[in-house]
Amino acid sequence: MRTVFVLFCVLAAASSGALQQNDTFYDARFTRDTMRIDYFHTGGPDARETVSLDRVVNDGPWAGSRTQLVDPTGLGHYRFEARDTASGALLYTRGFSSVYGEWETTAERKTAYRTFHESLRLPWPRQPISILLEKRQGDGSFATVWSTEIDPTSRFVNRAPLAHPAARVWPVIESGAPAEKVDVLIIAEGYTAAEMPKFRRDVQRLLPSLFAEEPFKSRRSDFNVRALELPATESGVNRPNAGLFRRTPVSTEYNIFDSERYVLTLDNRALREAASAAPYEFIEILVNENTYGGGGIFNAQATASVDSAFSAYVFVHEFGHHFAALADEYYTSDVAYEIGAPPKVEPWEPNVTALHDPAHVKWADLVTPGTPVPTPWDKAAFEAHTRGIQERRRAIRARNAPEREMDALFREQMEWALTFLRSMKYSGRVGAFEGAAYEARGLYRPEADCLMFTRDPVGFCRVCRRAISRIIDLYAK
Repeated sequence: MRTVFVLFCVLAAASSGALQQNDTFYDARFTRDTMRIDYFHTGGPDARETVSLDRVVNDGPWAGSRTQLVDPTGLGHYRFEARDTASGALLYTRGFSSVYGEWETTAERKTAYRTFHESLRLPWPRQPISILLEKRQGDGSFATVWSTEIDPTSRFVNRAPLAHPAARVWPVIESGAPAEKVDVLIIAEGYTAAEMPKFRRDVQRLLPSLFAEEPFKSRRSDFNVRALELPATESGVNRPNAGLFRRTPVSTEYNIFDSERYVLTLDNRALREAASAAPYEFIEILVNENTYGGGGIFNAQATASVDSAFSAYVFVHEFGHHFAALADEYYTSDVAYEIGAPPKVEPWEPNVTALHDPAHVKWADLVTPGTPVPTPWDKAAFEAHTRGIQERRRAIRARNAPEREMDALFREQMEWALTFLRSMKYSGRVGAFEGAAYEARGLYRPEADCLMFTRDPVGFCRVCRRAISRIIDLYAK
């Protein structure tokens, strides 16, 4: 959901071209295994951020590209790099966001300390490496928050892959070798052993919704998709606000940051241990619940409940966050984050802008000719209607009404919004429409409507589609 809106200064490494040409560099520097660096990320009221090493383990065969080793996208609230300790040569980089990074934007950060578990994954190096973890600052620059050196031959590094005697992985889409494809792992959460046939049906029902949208549709052959069956002792997941407390294999739960619809796992170690049963780069957790909910964090995780009327939408929307760092474009819904101050610098997310220079909006090459920037639309009427919807939504949750009432409200909202937004003069055009990323003023989205803005069946806008394509290229070439 939440990401921090600041400009990325693109990583420019002179050696990056050499790193992205062929397998020769890879084979000289890496084995075919995955190194997983687990660490604890702590912060609190004093604004001090602490990172401490947990362990370094073998996370199974490397599923990533062996040629696209340097991340050129400039995405993520954090980034890490691995360098050869002896020579200083750059070996691998990736940008990402995290649960900790989102927690920092909540009110709790001002009154309490919290620790979150996180992981860095990279090809297993043949020689000692230096790891640098950096965080994006408010002015767009990066600052180091942690560094460490790792000797892959050290007795403190566990080189044994984890056995998964009870895990069952089944292929859903097989398009080629993991190193040449985007590898997605779908994980069962809150399904008992007897419900695994339902999990399979849910995968087969929801996955086509992703590949019905461009550019996933036209690039389906660039993907491998596998499903992991993790039986739970009881059906469903933890729902604290509803008084339903459960323990599940990877501890996925509702009410993250006390938001009734936000679903994530905070048990990163359990998630990574389970996921290591299969080759993967991206994870979507299917939650066996009918209550609307989900979540998505760039290069971390995505979740979706499977039995609400809008499960297919949530599945795709949250994967957009996780896969391509797409920002939420909506701005009238309740969120747990502290908002109200649009950034002074340009957001790093590809689909929102602060529009400091309308003549050079960051997606200027996609702006439809003849479209004014900023682009007028009936913002006041949209906000007035949506405020009424949000009041009714809160009332439904307050009286713990059946989920069908929420589904009906969302259908009503969708039907109204679809008609309303299509009636805008510049509907269907790329411009810069004010209202995005939880902010009513000062942030702009590319089109009047998009899958990241409403639940309307309109697909991804052109800016989002391009952002997705660039990530596919990073893993499938």
